[in-house]
Amino acid sequence: MTPVPVELPSTSLFKAAYDDQRAILQIQFRDGTTYDYASVPPELFHALLAAPSKGVFFNHHIRGRFPFVKGDA
Repeated sequence: MTPVPVELPSTSLFKAAYDDQRAILQIQFRDGTTYDYASVPPELFHALLAAPSKGVFFNHHIRGRFPFVKGDA
């Protein structure tokens, strides 16, 4: 089953989707680029959705902390 992307109220992040089966967080940025972050715990995805600033949360808790691949967008 393909995860459903959630639109984010952010100036830099556009959408996020989480694959529970594979523990992959997919982030689409406003510029259209997409990244898949591996081994992300589900609690971190939910914390991202609840964070007052999605971009600040992403920069502090996700960027540079998980292996990723750049998607085709």
